Amino acid sequence: MSSLKNLNWEIKTGLVLILISSMIYFCVYMIFHDAKSVFFYIGIDLAFIPLEALILVLVIERVISNKEKAMMMEKLNMVIGAFFSELGTDLLKEISSFDPDIDNIRKNLKVDMEWEEKNFSESSHIIKNYDYSIQLTEDNENSILLLKSLKSLLLDKRQFMLGLLENPNLLEHESFTDMLWAAFHLTEELENRDNLNKLPSSDYQHLSIDLERVYSYLIYEWLHYMEHLMNNYPYLFSLALRTNPFDPDAKIEIN
Repeated sequence: MSSLKNLNWEIKTGLVLILISSMIYFCVYMIFHDAKSVFFYIGIDLAFIPLEALILVLVIERVISNKEKAMMMEKLNMVIGAFFSELGTDLLKEISSFDPDIDNIRKNLKVDMEWEEKNFSESSHIIKNYDYSIQLTEDNENSILLLKSLKSLLLDKRQFMLGLLENPNLLEHESFTDMLWAAFHLTEELENRDNLNKLPSSDYQHLSIDLERVYSYLIYEWLHYMEHLMNNYPYLFSLALRTNPFDPDAKIEIN
């Protein structure tokens, strides 16, 4: 009796079920007094056990897998939401101001309450194939101001970004992780330049490419995050529309 207490609950449950099954078959035999039929049906039941086990394993595994995946994606979207709230939206505002062709894709980024899945799908395709171009030059004072502003912003949020990379859920989202690495690379490039006022032309071109990389990842992730908000969080979607970095008419106040 003491050894039975030490067994885990799975084994105890199994023993109880076997005992109940044996009692049922015994009762059937006592009622009908036909051992041959009892053993025949036992054989039939045993033959179905592998098939039942296969079905249960496949169904239960699929249900559990889908549930775990849904929970993981929900946590991941919370991380992505925190990123855009803390840093991403500001980065998009800053960098998009130096996109000379922004008007060519603005209509694909001016998300509104009328958007549906097909709108996001079409815009995602266009954004993915968009030829990003950021023009920084040594003779443009605004270029220098942009780099200084980005340097300050990224250094201020460095610890926040490091915290995001520690989240194990990010391993399941390759494109978002790539975006973070691109942002870290830009941060290091800017941090290691003491004087952004006096850089050679080739260096401004190099930084332009780094900005284009971050910019392309940001827009793609932002668009998919907006779709997630539309489908799951209408109140957050409303706020995101009113702070849309690509909509010059967007304002936080509700008229």
